[in-house]
Amino acid sequence: MGHTIGIDGRKLNDFGIGTYIRHLIQGLTEIDRDNSYVLLLAPQDHLQFPDLPDNFKVVTERARPYGVRELVDLSWRLFRLKLDLYHSTHYVLPWVVPCKAVVTIHDIIHLLYPEFLPNSLAYFYAQRMIRRSLQRGDHILADSQNTKADLVEYFEVTGEKIKVVYPGVSERFRGEVDAAKEKNVLESLGIEKPYILFVGNPKPHKNLNGVVKAFARSLAIRDFDANLVCVGDRTGRDFKIRQRAEQLGIADRVHLVGHVSDDELPAIYQGADLFLYPTLYEGFGLPVVEAMASGVAVITSNTSALKEVAEGYADLVNPLDIEEIANAIAHCMGDREHREALRKLGKRRAQDFSWRRTAELTREKYLQTLSP
Repeated sequence: MGHTIGIDGRKLNDFGIGTYIRHLIQGLTEIDRDNSYVLLLAPQDHLQFPDLPDNFKVVTERARPYGVRELVDLSWRLFRLKLDLYHSTHYVLPWVVPCKAVVTIHDIIHLLYPEFLPNSLAYFYAQRMIRRSLQRGDHILADSQNTKADLVEYFEVTGEKIKVVYPGVSERFRGEVDAAKEKNVLESLGIEKPYILFVGNPKPHKNLNGVVKAFARSLAIRDFDANLVCVGDRTGRDFKIRQRAEQLGIADRVHLVGHVSDDELPAIYQGADLFLYPTLYEGFGLPVVEAMASGVAVITSNTSALKEVAEGYADLVNPLDIEEIANAIAHCMGDREHREALRKLGKRRAQDFSWRRTAELTREKYLQTLSP
């Protein structure tokens, strides 16, 4: 007889965690008919999975993530659901967990870069919740060896129950986008070839200000035609980036696209000459793997999980060294053979990451946790 497993899917619309949740659930629907799954989704996401198998059901959960209410409401919810196992897909567990628990901790950026948080209370909350999950969780899933090492070092734990399970990359990035579709997507967004691509949200650790400065410097090192295209929702924050571009004299060379749909993203990746991602810290770095799968040469950071994922398959740079980033850009844009070599290496590396494999390893951890 199978087990009943609950999965917290309330952050389904987050770019990073949401991608993880969506593909994990899809993967589990393909590989597991033996166990029953209960998906806790926010009200607006109740219809996001219209064709679930009979062993999956959706429960609406109104408690928002990262608040006192979720700690109380989820405790009561788990009691009523009578689960055998609960999977928290981010670092927070409710006050009372009346069953086995698996927790995914994607990174500890809030603790390593507290200056990025809105206040000291947010830092205390993150620290307390992660520590509690490490203590109460029966098993912990980490997105990378780097995240596991950060947890072991910061919280002084053994790491015995921390298992590294890499996220995957969607198959839609691996296939070649039809030329007509690529053209239509780029034209609809006002993107002209050639271009260098950055994909990321406005959070400080994404280092977009450094990206713009390095791009400007690279143009001074080697003149090339490609503009910089930045994809990502930066509502209310575009002004500062545009202002920086104007100060650097490259306002006409920087194109801020904003949010794009999942269907448009593969064409945007594949149309790029170079993918630029020198962020300060990543628990995994999904955009890097998506770019690699799309056949784009990559420049990324030599720190955090980015080094673990991309070393030997991309050009790695110090994300705080504008001159180093600029030289890497100039080198790539001036050397087509080098870009082609990076493109092939990245395609090879992307084959190591599969959402189906993520689901298989996660299911194995569920069963291990539930075994007597």
